[in-house]
Amino acid sequence: MTEETRRTRQVEARPEDVQLTREEAEASWDAVDAYLADALVDEDAALAAARLSSSATTMPHAAVSAAQGAFLALLTRLTGARRVLEFGTLAGYSALWFARAVGPAGRVVSLELEEQNARVARENVARAQVSERVEVRVGSAAESAERLIAEDVPPFDLVFIDADKPSNPQYLDAALRLTRRGALIVIDNVVRSGAVLDSASDDLRVRGVRAVVDAVAAHPALEATALQTVGVKGWDGLLLALRR
Repeated sequence: MTEETRRTRQVEARPEDVQLTREEAEASWDAVDAYLADALVDEDAALAAARLSSSATTMPHAAVSAAQGAFLALLTRLTGARRVLEFGTLAGYSALWFARAVGPAGRVVSLELEEQNARVARENVARAQVSERVEVRVGSAAESAERLIAEDVPPFDLVFIDADKPSNPQYLDAALRLTRRGALIVIDNVVRSGAVLDSASDDLRVRGVRAVVDAVAAHPALEATALQTVGVKGWDGLLLALRR
């Protein structure tokens, strides 16, 4: 065993040597996120502009981070997805990541409640020159999804659920009716700084998350896991469910 290996194993064996306050830990999350995004994520001018334009939406700075956007794009490519359905558009930041990942022949349908947000998203999509791949539908996401079902659109390969959390179970139900076997369903914000642990919570967002976790767990055609995340978006997590 080399001296370097010995020192590494000693550090790994003594985690108590690295004790950070909550404030220090959160600052480290942000710094690590920034380092990894700078090193690995190719966020060009169009993506950066879309991320910054979230300040013009009804929920400023609520979009996924650059690293998370790149992760969603990798999932899209890894699954070979060509049709993506997104619940929640805001400034269209994640929609741009999806649009680039599905390629020129792909399609992204993004459902957004507010016309103000849809307008910002369409501007960002046009700036990125992917307007032909992205359709933003305005209105209640649940109602828009029902219209897609009524239109008998081709099945989607990947669904990203990142809209109002109390409606998560409805969105999951719609996603199951709009996807094919082998499709991937990704649900964002399932940890909520640990609030998901509170089974007695009166927060409708927490209830919506717990309800959709229960629904996924009980569904015989879904194989799922969830990952906690920390970084510039705080302490949260993603649920990933594969339709068998």
